[in-house]
Amino acid sequence: MKIAVVILNWNGKLLLEQFLPSVVSHSQNADIYVADNASTDNSIEFLKQHYPSVKQIHNKENGGYAKGYNDALKHIEADVFCLLNSDIEVTENWLTPIIKAFNNDKNTAIIQPKLLDFNKKNYFEYAGAAGGFIDKYGYPYCRGRIFDTLEEDKNQYNDNADIFWASGACLFIKSNLFKELNGLDELFFAHMEEIDMCWRAKNLGYNIKYVGASKVYHVGGATLNDTNPKKTFLNFRNSLLTLTKNAKGPIFFLIFVRLILDGIAGAKFISEFKFKHSLAIIKAHFSFYKHLGSVLKQRRTIKKRVNYFHEKSVVFNYFIKKNTKYTSF
Repeated sequence: MKIAVVILNWNGKLLLEQFLPSVVSHSQNADIYVADNASTDNSIEFLKQHYPSVKQIHNKENGGYAKGYNDALKHIEADVFCLLNSDIEVTENWLTPIIKAFNNDKNTAIIQPKLLDFNKKNYFEYAGAAGGFIDKYGYPYCRGRIFDTLEEDKNQYNDNADIFWASGACLFIKSNLFKELNGLDELFFAHMEEIDMCWRAKNLGYNIKYVGASKVYHVGGATLNDTNPKKTFLNFRNSLLTLTKNAKGPIFFLIFVRLILDGIAGAKFISEFKFKHSLAIIKAHFSFYKHLGSVLKQRRTIKKRVNYFHEKSVVFNYFIKKNTKYTSF
């Protein structure tokens, strides 16, 4: 199985300097690429000087995560693509369990390893923890992470498990499926585009797995951190886009409920004096409504939609019932 580990870079010389050594050291069975999103720092010069064996792909613009990978992966021949964030430290033999899982189940097309916090290594990391799910109203959550509550890693998720979505921080996908799906949705720019892609894969009948024997450490927020209102905007808007495109059932009812729930989230931000984040939610909804026509057109092209949720409302479970762990759901 030929694996291409592809790191998307934008002005990330310092991140490459810190995290690329682990990827090079522990990925002997893979080809390593850095796909550069038109950086203006000295990332490329750094690679040429210190890592001449790492292959480079030069995108013409910074199209974000989605377009960046879509443009880059057109130039790579491999059986499996690994979409790897530039702020991830990988561990020894991290690829071996992944390859084994692909070989054991031919219908498995997407895999995520265990994602731990680089700065607090005994805790799961927000972006994907031990594999992702989604509730009826489109809010994502993970084994090991519900909203901002992160579980300590006590080997409770050292399994292989079926999941609904794999984190884009470290996502393995068969190249033929990536092409069948026409890649990531570039409207998203960044954040939740991997959930949309996983959902579309599920609608086609493919399996998505979490493999706990493969472990990586993620900084998280190195490019766009939680204090940036743009991240709030992208998360709320893209969640609505994902739900509208893929969800089974009465979509306009789901959108109406989301309008209420997102309004409550906006009020919470106001109570915390985070006015820019509250405004970002309003902007997210206006942007969503602007694109609603084209998204509904995409929705009509999906012939089958899977039942996608186990929990009706992760919001209710977390904020009202005070269930903060995946195992308490």
